[in-house]
Amino acid sequence: MKRYCFALDLKDDPKLIQKYIEYHQKVWPEVLKSIRDSGIIEMEIYNVETRLFMIMETSNDFDPDAKAEADRNNPKVQEWEALMDKYQQHLPFSKQGQKWVPMKKIFSLEEQISE
Repeated sequence: MKRYCFALDLKDDPKLIQKYIEYHQKVWPEVLKSIRDSGIIEMEIYNVETRLFMIMETSNDFDPDAKAEADRNNPKVQEWEALMDKYQQHLPFSKQGQKWVPMKKIFSLEEQISE
């Protein structure tokens, strides 16, 4: 299994943040299917103020590029992404068109203990 962690910000508006959270309490079935079909086993999103943190656990053969390509060709996923754009704010250091920015692991308790 592989783990990926990402960060993204929301627009600094409490009403928009609440609406974004509400959408994520009932994600569209087509979006959930696209996530599962790509090899993502578990996905969690955490929120504090305007910051979002996402953890994805995937199968070993998960291909992020194939997932991105499948999403680009899925009209319902594109509709969801356009809707979420109303609430999301790209991180200042993100690349052009990049929403979720991969995070680098800098600490692991298990790795520290096993050394």
